[in-house]
Amino acid sequence: MNRKLHPLLIFPFCFLLFLSCRKNNPDTGAGNNTSLTLLNVPYGTDPQQQMDIYLPAGRDSTTRIMILIHGGGWNSGDKTDFNAYVDSLKRREPSYAIFNLNYRLATGTAYFFPTQENDVKAAVDFILAKSADYQVSKKLVLVGASAGAHLALLQAYKYNTNSPVRAVVDFFGPTELADMYANPPNPLVPLLLASVTGGSPASNPDIYFSSSPVHFISATSCPTLIFHGGADIVVSPTQSVMLSDQLQAAAVPHEYFFYPSEGHGWEGSNLSDSFDKIAAFLSLHVH
Repeated sequence: MNRKLHPLLIFPFCFLLFLSCRKNNPDTGAGNNTSLTLLNVPYGTDPQQQMDIYLPAGRDSTTRIMILIHGGGWNSGDKTDFNAYVDSLKRREPSYAIFNLNYRLATGTAYFFPTQENDVKAAVDFILAKSADYQVSKKLVLVGASAGAHLALLQAYKYNTNSPVRAVVDFFGPTELADMYANPPNPLVPLLLASVTGGSPASNPDIYFSSSPVHFISATSCPTLIFHGGADIVVSPTQSVMLSDQLQAAAVPHEYFFYPSEGHGWEGSNLSDSFDKIAAFLSLHVH
């Protein structure tokens, strides 16, 4: 897989788009012998609350679910930014059903945090409620990049009671927002955080705390796979170190892979290596 992850906090992914032959919302009751692609399936009433669904052939009540959450600084980006991921993951994990989410972007006061967190939870609840219709299990894996990784981690850790989430994959996601605000890798980061939360950690401490995944780690948190680049000037590697340390302290199974020369995304052999590590991690922890 030779694609590049581009900066996500200010700009969304800019992947070459690869889409297989697609059908718009075919009948999910047509049987499970063939794969199905369902595009722009609504999980809420807002036009942004949609998902693309890729159901594998031969699916049944044991088929695991992978949910993809795009980045873009919480205020930009689109599920199509992850189409290259869909292509790669379908080839590497052909038995998984893949759900690629959009969520309401924080482009105004009506959509400040925790709108994006709430949308991911609503999407997860929708998928679980429809699992029988889609002929899949209720075993979930969450995969996110940057802002999407932050939302994946929040969903995995914060809603942990009887959670169906079996693992979470974090590509350079923010994990402690007050620290990110106070120790930014570039001066645009505090401005971005203020624009999506409605204030600073001093003026709005509750939202910074409740939107920081590290505060919700416990001994029952799901296995976590972390990736970060040492030259990242959008999300500091210290955010992933903090996450890894908290998981270690709680004795949560996890792996942290650090690419010293990479920035906020990478390509070529290192990206292929990341996908190899995802496959190995899921094989170990998701059954």
